[in-house]
Order: sequence, then structure tokens, then C-alpha cells
Amino acid sequence: MTLTEQLYWGGAGLIVLWLAAFGLALLATRNGAVTPGPATQEFGADPEPPAVVSLLGNHWRGVEHAAAATLLDLAARGLVELRQPGDDPARSTVHLTEAGRTAPGLMTYERRVLDRVTARAANGGAPIGAIAFRDDKRAASWNTALRREIIAEARLRGLSRVRFAPLLGSALLIGAFVPGALFAVAAVMGGHGVRAALFVGAAPGAALAFLLSRALGERATPKGLERAGHWAGLRAWLTAHEDFVQLPPASVTVWDRYLAYGTALGVTVLTSRLLGFDSGDRRRVWSSYGGAWRPVRIHYPRLRPGFGGSTTRLLQLAAAAGVVAVCLCAFAILRQPDWAVAVDAHSGGSLRRPGLVLSAGWVGSALLGLVVAGKFSRWTLLVAFLAMMPGNFASGSHGWFSDAAAHEGPLPGEVAAITAFGALATYLLVLACLERREPDTITGEVLRVESRRGKDVARFLALDEGNTHLTTAWALPATSQGIATGAQVRLRVSRGTRTIRSAELVRAAMPEGDRVKAPKQDAS
Repeated sequence: MTLTEQLYWGGAGLIVLWLAAFGLALLATRNGAVTPGPATQEFGADPEPPAVVSLLGNHWRGVEHAAAATLLDLAARGLVELRQPGDDPARSTVHLTEAGRTAPGLMTYERRVLDRVTARAANGGAPIGAIAFRDDKRAASWNTALRREIIAEARLRGLSRVRFAPLLGSALLIGAFVPGALFAVAAVMGGHGVRAALFVGAAPGAALAFLLSRALGERATPKGLERAGHWAGLRAWLTAHEDFVQLPPASVTVWDRYLAYGTALGVTVLTSRLLGFDSGDRRRVWSSYGGAWRPVRIHYPRLRPGFGGSTTRLLQLAAAAGVVAVCLCAFAILRQPDWAVAVDAHSGGSLRRPGLVLSAGWVGSALLGLVVAGKFSRWTLLVAFLAMMPGNFASGSHGWFSDAAAHEGPLPGEVAAITAFGALATYLLVLACLERREPDTITGEVLRVESRRGKDVARFLALDEGNTHLTTAWALPATSQGIATGAQVRLRVSRGTRTIRSAELVRAAMPEGDRVKAPKQDAS
């Protein structure tokens, strides 16, 4: 066995050893079993906050309902107020109280939740649906920071600890890249280039490091297991109340902190669903632009022809649709039944392939249109080949292909396709003409900015102009920068293609979640 082979086999053996050590570490640091205590309604002498209880109730894996539970706990303590004006719990509102405007001595994560509520409800209250974020990245960073603060509190109380000790975690991380080093040396000795050696060396280390990162997290302490058992007893007591599952957020005035702990433990389904601190519903956003809170439904025109297109692009697409219509029309008119007959040189007879003729005309027309539209690619060619390959439906010798090939003149399906592509070409030409007009100017607040597939594709921008409950998203060019959700902007738009030609910032967006200072009260 050569030295190069020995290095490869040595690296493979080290990977096996690393996986074995990693498996042993997982077994040694797994959580113990939580022994549920008897059903009880008691919190205990020094109860943990609902946010920490959510970590214990989820077996130290996450804090899914911690933000909602913290909000309900703040309401139970009189810092905020939840009201339900009608029969629909989704119409509930959240309001700051005088105590909530100062609120000294709050935990870091409690302050974070209260700041978020303050940012949305500082001017007389807000619907509970308005607490949700309008931006996915902001929602993710906010919830990541909240989880980090809750874990810090749980560790401070001796309820949680890091799963892998720093020494063990460092040893596993370093050991993950040792096999790759042997592979890289073996690759160089085998005559491979430096780039190939670096790739061979980095690939196994990256894979093992990824496995290690997925296992990092929290695990229970003996005290944490004991307290988790106590809260499991409270969950059993709350679950025994059948109506508790569907309690609305405003019922905190009756159930006090029990509703907060029930939300943290995943018992209150309705409250947990309504009090969301995530990115919210992308099709329904609460807005106060114009003076009053109202839900605004957003329509995203994904299939709208010409959406976000320039004049040049519209003309190109119109030409492509026209080419397809003309080619289909010419093929349908000129096609003869005897086109499907091919002479067999070996037998002297003839062979009918009606499906091949039809599919060749249809696929060929479509390919010409894609070429003109600039959408032709190797995947398009592959699909066309599959449609034409022998043994597929294109070479069928009976059935509707034979009847269609023998039909005199255009088929009904061909007439429909010619009409549709002709209408599409006309529509795009009209849009191109309308693009020559002076753009309209509109002003409003940005509700959401949604990305689409492709770096050069226009994004969706939903704008609330303050006078409607339904809005259709505009096409924001991919090169536009500095427009964030919550900002007030003045846009110059082309309504035909719903394209934003230029954008002017009227008022910058306030950071979602930053604390809004309450106005000073007159001493008199």
C-alpha cells in the first residue's frame, strides 16, 4: 500500500472515530427524563417567568411561545392592557398603561417585548395583529435575540446549561478538520492541484462541523428537570379545563398569570396563534397610515403579463407572442394529412407518424417564441427533445393524434392557442405604448417588500395609500436600494405594468422594536 493510500485510509478511519466520539458525546449530554409532578395550580414560592417556562416546557429545544407568554404576563401585571371590543378575538387591541410607560426593573427579554408593543401601540393602542413584523429578517433577528436573552436568564437561575462544555466542543471542532488535512496531503502527493486538494480537505471537515453545529444547544440541569416536572403538573391542571384551550388574549383579566403560563406551555392554542411576534401574514398586514388601524389585503400579481417590464422588454415579449401565433397559424393552415406518411425504404411501404408531425409543429413554434423572448436554455431544449423522442406520445399511431392529423384545417385547440397568443401580443403592445406616458405620482407607506426568484428580477413592493383595504403590489427594480418596510415614500409609477420608475423617501422607517419614548406629561 502506497503512502497516498495510507493517508486516504487514515483519514477515513479518523472520520469513523470522530463520528463515534460525537455519538458518545450526544449520549452523555442528552437530557434526562422529566417526571411530571401531580396536577397543581400553584406556581411555587419563586416561580420562573413564563418565558423561561417555555424553554423548560419545550425540553430545552426552543422558546416558541415565549414572546406571546411574556406579553400576557405583562398584561397580568398591569403594564399593558388587552381589550376585545366584539366577539372576534382577532380584533383585540393592545394598549400601554401608565405603569407600562415607565416599567422599571424588567428583565431584558421583557423589555424587548414591551418595546415592541410600545413601538406599535404608543399612539392610543394597536390591533394585536400589528405586533407581527413586516420583514422576515427583522423578525428572525428579533426572535434570535429574544431566545438568547431567555437562555441567559435560565442559566442564571441554574435551570439550563450549554450542551457541550467549551473544551469538548473545541476538541470536536478541531478534530472535524483533521481527516480533511490528511486527504489534502494525499491529494497533493497524488499529483492533484492545490484547488482540488483544498476542496478534498475542506469537504469532510465542513460536513462534520455542520453536524456539530446542529447538536449545539441547551440541556437540562438537575434543578431544571425538577422545575420542568412541576410545570408539567401545572400543564395537566390547565388542560383539565376544557375551555382553557380556546381562551382569547383579553381573558387575561380573568385568568391573570395562568393564561401566560398556559401559553408558555402550549396549552392555549387560540392565544398562541393570535399573538404572533414572527414575520406575520404576507397577504394581510395591519396599517395605521391615514390615521386609523385597518387590515390591508395584499395581492401579488405573479402571473400578470408584462408586470415590471420596460418598453423594450414589452416589445420583445410581444414579438415572441406574435411569432408563436403566426407560426401556429401557418402550420395549421398549410398542414396536409399526407405529411404524416413516411416511406419505409426496406419494405417499400409507408409508415404513418401523425403525432410526430403535430408535436414537431407545436414544439417548433414554441421554441421560436422562446428564442425571440430570450428565454431559450438547455433545459428548454431538453424538454423539447423529450416531447419529440421516439416512444413518447409524439410517435403514437392511433387515437386522437391520428384523428387530429387527418383533420382539414386548424384544430380547435390550435385556434384557441392562436387567439390567446395573438391577444397576448396585442396586450403587450398596448402596454408598451402606455409606457410612453408620463408616470403617475403616488404617496404612501411601504407595507412589505417581497423578493422573487432571480437577482435581476423586480421585487414586490406593497404600498398603503391610506384609502383602501386592498392593494396590489408594485414592481420594485432589483437595483433600487434603501426602501424598507414602514417607510413613507413618494413613487412615480407606470400603472399598466405596475412598475416603480423612481422612489423618493418622505420619512424613514422607524426600527421595528425600538422603544418609543412617551411624551412628557404636563405637571399642571
